[in-house]
Amino acid sequence: KYLPQMADEPSRGYLFVAIDRASRWVYLEVRRSKTADAARGFLKKLIERAPFHVTHVVTDNGKEFTDRFAATGERKPTGRHPFDRLCADHGIEHRLIRPKRPQTNGMVERFNGRIADLLRTRRFGSGAHLKDTLRDYQRLYNHQIGQKALGHRTPVETLKAWQQERPDLFRKHVYKQPGPDK
Repeated sequence: KYLPQMADEPSRGYLFVAIDRASRWVYLEVRRSKTADAARGFLKKLIERAPFHVTHVVTDNGKEFTDRFAATGERKPTGRHPFDRLCADHGIEHRLIRPKRPQTNGMVERFNGRIADLLRTRRFGSGAHLKDTLRDYQRLYNHQIGQKALGHRTPVETLKAWQQERPDLFRKHVYKQPGPDK
């Protein structure tokens, strides 16, 4: 998602968003561009920061994510695209949504709608202010907003419960922040 141009920034930023389909846990990052290297850098940070093992990613068919341009989206990766290479290096299955069907990636589309609402209702004095606001919203979403599909638990509460049952799915401890763990 393109972000508004800030007076102190040389160009518009681009918001990359990842949502775990099972827990609704969100990771986001503002990048200076929407390039294959920027997408690769985002995925690399996601792999480092996610408390669980990332095994699959679903993206749209943008050139920042893939060089597979078949109409059905089913063509095999060429092995040359930086995003696809990073997926292969980490054993991550990279799936593409059907072309011209953004609703297939509905969770990200809905989250981007929330971000659009946030951007419409606030004024930002700088790029840093915008980034801080987005980070705060990510924290609020993951730690404070209960999700109906999760029995009104937050994404982090859900991850903590699953970590007790299936520690093999996780690569690091899930902490419920802000505030001390119970």
